Amino acid sequence: MREYLAEGKNLPETYHKALTILEEKGPVTECADWNTTQKEVCMTMFVEEPLSEPMISRCFIGGAKELQQYVMEMLDGILDFEVEKGNWAYTYHQRYADQVPFIVSELKRNPSSRRAVMTIRDKDADMGSDDPACLQHIQYFIRDEKLHCKVLFRSNDACKAAFMNAFALIMLQKRIADELSVPVGTYTHRANSFHCYEKDFELLKGYIARIHSGNDVTYDYEDEWQDLMEDYIPEIEETVKELRER
Repeated sequence: MREYLAEGKNLPETYHKALTILEEKGPVTECADWNTTQKEVCMTMFVEEPLSEPMISRCFIGGAKELQQYVMEMLDGILDFEVEKGNWAYTYHQRYADQVPFIVSELKRNPSSRRAVMTIRDKDADMGSDDPACLQHIQYFIRDEKLHCKVLFRSNDACKAAFMNAFALIMLQKRIADELSVPVGTYTHRANSFHCYEKDFELLKGYIARIHSGNDVTYDYEDEWQDLMEDYIPEIEETVKELRER
């Protein structure tokens, strides 16, 4: 499988380059588990300044509410109860949350450590599962007095998941950096299978057309979307309460 690197200053720039590479370079391969085909490459997205604006791409499924809910799922575990109730096999938060204290203590103990790794894959659960975790591990480094983050996905849906995954993981990186009292450094997002299913080929083409249209394909987070996203928090919390009580 061919390896590609998409680099950019901010997340949308990098993500848009990755989508373009997938559309232009990705071969169509079989995806037997889902009885379909897919465009697929090995992709590493390297974001030089993850908190630099613009932070929001217009090329993802959903809007401010969906992105806010996903951030809350990833950082705060608002849907972890679905695992407890047996409705879901896992959430990322449920898999990593108890490892955060180790990350913080390890990097305080030794800022040059290479041991600050959170494992998401559960071999006992995932090896026999029809829905194994896509995110495999997260590693943090303090270098140049900044907190750098590197994540590995075994599989990443380019059109419907990758942007939201990366945005939420950058928010997690910021949370940990704040706890360590260091600035946020680079964000590296590797997907061994960065793919688009056949049913979404036209969606991918639409993204690429939008990216190359010359029109604005981003939003600022701090000045445009942050308040908009946070305005949805009460509605999201009410929905979660209803789900929990069912």
